[in-house]
Amino acid sequence: MNEYDSNRIYDLVKKINYKKTNNIHEADCYVLNTCHIREKATDKVYHDIGRVKKVFKNKNKPIIIITGCVAQAEGEVLLEKEKYIDAVIGPQSYQNLNETILKLEKRIIKVNSTNFDVIDKFDNLNSIKNSNNKISSFLTIQEGCDKFCKFCVVPYTRGSEYSRSIKELIRESIDLVENGAKEITLLGQNVNAYNFGGKKLSHLINEISKIDKLERIRYTTSHPIDFSEDLIHAHLEFDKLMPMIHLPVQSGSNKILRSMNRKHTVENYLDLIDKLKKNKPSIKFSSDFIIGFPGENDIDFQETLELLKKVEFINTFSFIFSPRPGTPAASMKKIDLDIAKERLITFQTVAQDIKMNYRKNLFNKKSSVLFENAIGKKMNYFGRDEYLNSVIVRSDENLIGKTKEVKIIDGNQNTLFGELTQNKICKGFAA
Repeated sequence: MNEYDSNRIYDLVKKINYKKTNNIHEADCYVLNTCHIREKATDKVYHDIGRVKKVFKNKNKPIIIITGCVAQAEGEVLLEKEKYIDAVIGPQSYQNLNETILKLEKRIIKVNSTNFDVIDKFDNLNSIKNSNNKISSFLTIQEGCDKFCKFCVVPYTRGSEYSRSIKELIRESIDLVENGAKEITLLGQNVNAYNFGGKKLSHLINEISKIDKLERIRYTTSHPIDFSEDLIHAHLEFDKLMPMIHLPVQSGSNKILRSMNRKHTVENYLDLIDKLKKNKPSIKFSSDFIIGFPGENDIDFQETLELLKKVEFINTFSFIFSPRPGTPAASMKKIDLDIAKERLITFQTVAQDIKMNYRKNLFNKKSSVLFENAIGKKMNYFGRDEYLNSVIVRSDENLIGKTKEVKIIDGNQNTLFGELTQNKICKGFAA
C-alpha cells in the first residue's frame, strides 16, 4: 500500500511542477513515506534524515516531509525532536501535500497534517490520472480496519474501514491497463471487508475482470472472518483471479488468538481453508505469524507449528512480537526475548522446509509466467507464476509484458529458474 501511495504522491506533485530525481544531491523536496507496522520504524526515519543532513551539510537544505503511518502516529514528536523536518502528513491527508509544499517553499510554517479525511483524499486523487506503468500494478480499494487486533496499529494510523466506489476503481484500473498493466493487485488493510453500496469484493473482481487486456487479478490482505461464500466462489468463477491467497492467521493457538482479539479460532480458519480447497483444488496459501506474543507458552507454540505443517503454506511471513506504541498489546507482559528468538528460528526452519519441498515438486513441471522486466543485459527476464513465485528465464525474445509457458528446471528458496516451452501462453495452473 505504501508503494501505491508513493506513486500517487508523485502524481500529485507533478501538478506543481515537481519531478522525480534519482540523485539525492539534486532534490529540492525530500518525501519519506513511512510504515509503522514494525518495530524501529521511527528510528529509521531519524536515520534517513541523518543521511540527508550529511548530503546537504554545506548546501541549502531541501524541504523535508515525512508522510505515511509514522507521521500519523508520531507527527508532533517528529517535528519537536528533529528540527530538520518541515512537515508531517498522515496517510489520509495526502490531498494537502501540494499546498504544504507551496507554503514551505516560502518557508512560512512547519506543518502537521494528520487529520482522518479519507473521502477528501480519494476525491482529490480521483481527479489525477494514475501514471504507474508497471506490468504488475497495485490498486488501493479499501483502507483502515475495524477489527482492533491488540497488536495492530492500523486502526490508529489509517482509521476505520473505508471502501472506494466501484466506478472510480474501474476507471483507475482502466488507466493502469492503458499504461501497460497486465496484472492488478487489489489492496486493503482488510481487503475482503470491501463493501461499497452493498457490493462486495467478488462484485468488484467481476467488474475488473471484464477489462480486456488485463490478464491477472490478485488481492491482499484478507481477514479470515470477512471471507464470504461469494468470494470463495469467485475463485472458481473468474479465470483471471489467481489461485493464491494471503490469509494471515497469526497463531495456531486459540488461547493466543483470543488474547490477540483476532475474532476467529483455529477451527474456523481450517474450515475456511478446506472450503477454498474443495472449491478450487489448485489453490495455495501464504500467511503471517507473530511468534512470542505475550502469554505464549511452549504448548501454544507447538500448536502454531502443527497448524503450519497441516496447511503447508507455500510462503510465510513470521516475526517476533513487536509492541507498537498506543496498542493494547504494548502494555502486556512480554515473554523472554531469547525464548521468542529460539521459537522464531524453529518456526522458520520448518516453514522453509515446507516451502522448499513445494518448490522441488515444481521442477520439470510447466507454469504460466507473466514477465515483468529484464535483468542485466536483457537476456534474462524476471516474472511471476500464478502463485507469486519469482521465475527467471533466459531468452533472446523480449518477454516483458508477455505471459509464457515455462518449464521449471531449478530453483532455490527465493527464485525458480526455467526455460520457455513451445507454447506461447499457458492458462493452466501448476499445482
